[in-house]
Amino acid sequence: MRIKAGALALLVAGFLAASLPLLAHHGATSYDTSKTVTVKGTVTQYVWSNPHVLLKVDAKDDSGNTQHWVIEAQSVTVQAGKGWTFTSFKPGDQVEVDVTPAKSGQPIGEFRTHIVINGQEFKPQS
Repeated sequence: MRIKAGALALLVAGFLAASLPLLAHHGATSYDTSKTVTVKGTVTQYVWSNPHVLLKVDAKDDSGNTQHWVIEAQSVTVQAGKGWTFTSFKPGDQVEVDVTPAKSGQPIGEFRTHIVINGQEFKPQS
């Protein structure tokens, strides 16, 4: 019995050690975490899939030009735990979303907590 418990503990430790590098790609180094930008526009696509849930929004910049934003959330499992579903956003929805913008200046961002869909504040669970 001790051999089985020891082998199981070794197996679990091995899996944990092997999975640590997988966490590295979840860093926020491509985002300017010192800034928050509010994106107001129309949903063009909502991608409910792993490894990240994506929201695509057409929004006007300060000059009136349309920018095609891609806003990233965490995985389906994490977002579902926060109360999101595959129908949380629909093409044509009018949204106001706070994002952490990309350092590159491209219209790419990561969700923050402030989300308004068609005039209704969306309150994801913490």
